[in-house]
Amino acid sequence: MPARFAALLAVILLLAPGLTRAAETLSDGDRAAIRQVIQGQLDAFKRDDGAAAYGLASPEIQQKFGTAENFMHMVKSAYPAVYRPKSVEFRELGSTDDMGVVQKVFFIGPDGGGVLAFYQMERQPDGSWKINGCFVTVAPDTSV
Repeated sequence: MPARFAALLAVILLLAPGLTRAAETLSDGDRAAIRQVIQGQLDAFKRDDGAAAYGLASPEIQQKFGTAENFMHMVKSAYPAVYRPKSVEFRELGSTDDMGVVQKVFFIGPDGGGVLAFYQMERQPDGSWKINGCFVTVAPDTSV
């Protein structure tokens, strides 16, 4: 667990300064599509539709988990605030040289705690967007 925390902290430190500066390079269409993909996955979690949620993950994530069932099991156990949020707020969207395009999303989880998620997005060869990872940290505030 300490290694995971250190890695997460490194990701946060890398992402924080560059999020708003590089966001201007994304078109309005990209911004809307990215939000739609993340919202679509959240809606699929709400319906317990593993196939739909898994289908919005990048090919690399799909390969890592192998099946929608494995993917859903991981989300339910490791990301309860993302799986069953009480509230959701989309925040900054931007990009970094190291992580690519990243969308920040604030969640209030089922326990009432705040979580800030960093969704790493990946443009597919057909121009669509998929989720290529989600890193979460306890949020410094609990307002939505």
